[in-house]
Amino acid sequence: MKEKILVSYHLLKEGFEELEQAYDVIFPEKERFSRDEIKQMSTECVALLSNIDLTVDKEIIDVLQGHVKIISNYGVGYNNVDADYARQKGITVANTPDPVVEPTAELAYALMGCAARCLAENDRKLRNGTLKWGTLEHLGTGMYGKTLGIVGMGRIGQAIARRALAGGMNIIYHNRHQLSAEYEQRYHASFRTLEELMAQSDFVALSMPLNTETHHLIDAHAISLMKADAILVNTARGAVVDEQALTEALRNRQIRGAALDVFENEPLITAELYNLDNVVLSPHCGTSTIDARVEMSRFAARNIINFLKGEGPVARVN
Repeated sequence: MKEKILVSYHLLKEGFEELEQAYDVIFPEKERFSRDEIKQMSTECVALLSNIDLTVDKEIIDVLQGHVKIISNYGVGYNNVDADYARQKGITVANTPDPVVEPTAELAYALMGCAARCLAENDRKLRNGTLKWGTLEHLGTGMYGKTLGIVGMGRIGQAIARRALAGGMNIIYHNRHQLSAEYEQRYHASFRTLEELMAQSDFVALSMPLNTETHHLIDAHAISLMKADAILVNTARGAVVDEQALTEALRNRQIRGAALDVFENEPLITAELYNLDNVVLSPHCGTSTIDARVEMSRFAARNIINFLKGEGPVARVN
């Protein structure tokens, strides 16, 4: 009899062929399994494939202990999993860093252009008939020759930098650790303190993980340092930004605008943001391409296969 693998969320099946050959993979018939269903069904499983919609906290981990050997989280972010507690209970936690890099950077750069050129605002006004035509109407700002400040110069941050460099932008960055001279030269990038970056950037792109150090890293003080015509782009995690402080800054036109793919209390969004023309809203879709979704499934499945067979790499985070 095959060992069982529990998949918490309805995902594209194309990435699970290899996993299904070796294991009995249990998928939800609807969108997702409930927490109660996860707790009940996981006692017969050796692995759990979770995603951001499932909070794998101490309650669930206590149920998993003794049965589930690995939690393979679908996504590069794993703040929905208590990885430290899982380690204490002898459970490995893994993520899917490779497939998310390019699609997330692609969306970040697209959002930057959308906010800079007022595309979402102009689209709305064209559709509802309120757009005023004219040479000096609906003016945006250019990106060529401007300074992009990247907070979090990991793989996604570097992929954003590569696109921005090709687009003629100047790159500065802030990171927990300064990059080597080789990498700085590759992206023509210069290290800055967070305060320097916020003050010097025309565009600020956030690409860091969410943890205790980065929670509300971009707060009212950090936003106050930004140029009046600067644009903030967040494709990281919502809670790295104080959403209330950002909303106030946007309302008061303290900065030019923002483009947000993530929000502090998803799926809830600060209501006022819906009514502000100087913000572009995107529904946490940094990896929402068919290609990326299939590759993420394949990567998450490979984590499980490699771990249980003791063969090959596992993208372990704890």
